[in-house]
Amino acid sequence: MVALSAAALVLLSVVSATPTPRALPTPVSVATAKTFLAELMVAVDSNVPAYSRNRFKLWDTISGTCNTRETVLKRDGTNVVTNSACAATSGNWVSPYDGVATTLASDLDIDHVVPLKEAWVSGARDWTDAKREAFANDLTRPQLIAGTVHLNLTRLATHPIDAVTDNLNQAKGDKDPASFVPPLASYVCTYIRAWITVKHFYALTVDAAEKAALTKYINAC
Repeated sequence: MVALSAAALVLLSVVSATPTPRALPTPVSVATAKTFLAELMVAVDSNVPAYSRNRFKLWDTISGTCNTRETVLKRDGTNVVTNSACAATSGNWVSPYDGVATTLASDLDIDHVVPLKEAWVSGARDWTDAKREAFANDLTRPQLIAGTVHLNLTRLATHPIDAVTDNLNQAKGDKDPASFVPPLASYVCTYIRAWITVKHFYALTVDAAEKAALTKYINAC
């Protein structure tokens, strides 16, 4: 048996500390999404009591030293290398929202498909803190995506403003699909199916404009 060097043992311990890659959760089918959408309750959004991000605990420890963010970065990237603290030091990612590729984990947000404030105003304000924490760290539903959802200044400096980059100029924020869908047209159907999947699982409401937008997009899938 070949003896392992001290350096190899350290490397082995680092590798073993990284989360096992998971498959990105798949949204329900178009047919099921239509059924789920019909079952969602339509209600006016309410921000009483007022939303506070602190009511959604981020990020949970998932495995070893790896938290939810680090687990998603590992899951959604390729050739991802992490250090002993589970921080991604290198890798390759392509944002599904705009098709932009990066090798820097710092370029990526872990986006909540259904934003935390949107969840709050559509029902999560009445949940326990434990349920809000589970929602904010949900790796089972298609709720967490490593993507670029904010303005990419470097990209805009080298690409003239057009229909796509104009969309990129607006942060997703807490917008629902009546106001925001990913600028990459080929991903819109997946995004809408994911939105409906999450809202249905958590029995969140939809407002009238949101319901109309979801209906339009899912019918076009």
